[in-house]
Amino acid sequence: MKEVKFTDQAIQEMHEHLIASYPHEGCGFFYGKINDRKEVVEIKAVENQNKTNPERIFEIAPIDYVKAERHAIENNLDLLGVYHSHPDHPAVPSVTDLKFAQPNFSYVIVSIVKGEVAATSSWTLNDTHKFVQEPVFDNEEKKVTTV
Repeated sequence: MKEVKFTDQAIQEMHEHLIASYPHEGCGFFYGKINDRKEVVEIKAVENQNKTNPERIFEIAPIDYVKAERHAIENNLDLLGVYHSHPDHPAVPSVTDLKFAQPNFSYVIVSIVKGEVAATSSWTLNDTHKFVQEPVFDNEEKKVTTV
């Protein structure tokens, strides 16, 4: 498990997107480089494709995953993972999050309570397909609010 460090711009853009998506779950991808930690330099918002329960479940279209991979390759970046919000719920993975999680990705979850960021956390799968929390830092090396 590595820590995840966001540039100020990347975390601000992610939070703004997820606040704007409230009360629905917002989602997107984040990119950067993997060294001794995961350095996030860019986010790309995508549309939540879930139309039956967008307040509680996000879905990313397969073509958006293809575009995300292509973007990473074309820009010499690593596709580090997926971010999404939990409107009026904690920033901890749900059963649905675990069901669709893939190895080697980080999953950033942002709790949005009453339209404001309440907490930000990152999770990755361990060898037994369980989530473990990764530390999240901003550009000034300050730990971001986590659960």
